[in-house]
Amino acid sequence: MIERNMETMFKHSPYIPFDPDCWTYVLSEGSPLMPPLAVGLGPFEFTNWWNECMSWHETAYIHAELNPAATYKFKGPDALKFLKSICVNSFDNYPIGKGKHGIMCNEDGLDMQDGICLRTGEDEFLTFWMWPYIEYALLKSNMNVEGENLTGKVFMYQIAGPKSLEIIEEAAKEDLHDIKFIHFRDSVIAGKKVMILRAGMTGNLAYEVHGDFEDCIPVYNALLEAGEKFGIRKLGRHGYRNTHTEGGFPQLTIHHLSGPDPEFGKYAGACSGCNNDGSLKLTGSCGDDISVFWRTPYDLGWGGMVKFDHDYIGRAALEKIAKNPPRTMVTLEWNDEDILDIYSSYFKQEEPYQLFEFPEDWSYQAGSLDMHADQVLFGGKRVGVSSGRIFSPYWRKMLSLCTIDIELSKEGTDVVILYGDPDKRQKEIRAKVSRFPYNHIDRNEHFDVSSIPKKY
Repeated sequence: MIERNMETMFKHSPYIPFDPDCWTYVLSEGSPLMPPLAVGLGPFEFTNWWNECMSWHETAYIHAELNPAATYKFKGPDALKFLKSICVNSFDNYPIGKGKHGIMCNEDGLDMQDGICLRTGEDEFLTFWMWPYIEYALLKSNMNVEGENLTGKVFMYQIAGPKSLEIIEEAAKEDLHDIKFIHFRDSVIAGKKVMILRAGMTGNLAYEVHGDFEDCIPVYNALLEAGEKFGIRKLGRHGYRNTHTEGGFPQLTIHHLSGPDPEFGKYAGACSGCNNDGSLKLTGSCGDDISVFWRTPYDLGWGGMVKFDHDYIGRAALEKIAKNPPRTMVTLEWNDEDILDIYSSYFKQEEPYQLFEFPEDWSYQAGSLDMHADQVLFGGKRVGVSSGRIFSPYWRKMLSLCTIDIELSKEGTDVVILYGDPDKRQKEIRAKVSRFPYNHIDRNEHFDVSSIPKKY
């Protein structure tokens, strides 16, 4: 019998306890601006992606591989004024203890970065995934605001699924039914102070647990132990990719990229996704046109969050777009028979179609940062861009998100996806416009937690 000690073979992510039963690893996702091996490797799969993807429908998962999460705190007399100057959202009805989806655009109205912003004090805010653009904007603002980058100093664990509340309450030994959607409050787990936010990417009931980095492993272990009787599953990187497409949350670096801004590109570096300097590999039938990855909030399905009750970067451009938005976001259901035809080509002597990765269009094994986009056709004309393709084991469907011409966005519309790089054999795959978000059952924003019995 050959013994192995994976802990000594590579640097393991300090945010996840070493699991001797896990054999497949990948670079921790975390902040895109961290050095590649700064935080080590995390599990690609713990059991298998199918089992893990079923977790948020059947029980719940715990996910840790977004660490180190891009976390930025800012405060000062002009803190709210600064936030209004960079975000398209309205900030009415924004009390302490509540969060908002902060969307930041450039002067052309193209999304630069978006994330969660929590109001932690009268003049204090904590953001996740809005850094580094928010720091870049702050340095240019000349406002009375102080910023602090907390990336790597804190942790974030995600628990999503119908059993998520019960699991966190068991770990905290406290009734947490009072936390409303996109609200947060402090609690204690494993004797460590944590903050619990009701939010998640699957669309289901979901929470996040935040705390100081030095407390991460005791809190993780406590959540895992509390979740055992509820059937908790550990979610690896592979399974996590499904959450955003199923849940209807377009994500930077999966479905779209930051709009062009040369100054920000220099500030953030190539890995921020602002430019294509060779480190970013563009694949799919859209070819090497990076502009297909640039999106306005309307393209992403977020038009309802764009408000014109305050001045901000990109307002003038968005006011023009709002009068007649040309595109919106939908989910596409890919045709089963056409997908099977692609796989059947691999068993024939003729030239096969381009390798159709399963269950998604991201190729982690390739060792490069890939962005994939396919043309969506109607009557032979390009009418949309499809990205973030995944197979959902729960719905038994191949799905992707699509920014499409608004006149073709009606559910049930038949379109064609052109699959394959321009220099490869291409396949026209039939598809139908479907609901967005696709995962429409028991949405977190509407879930009535009073249906869950209280224990504490």
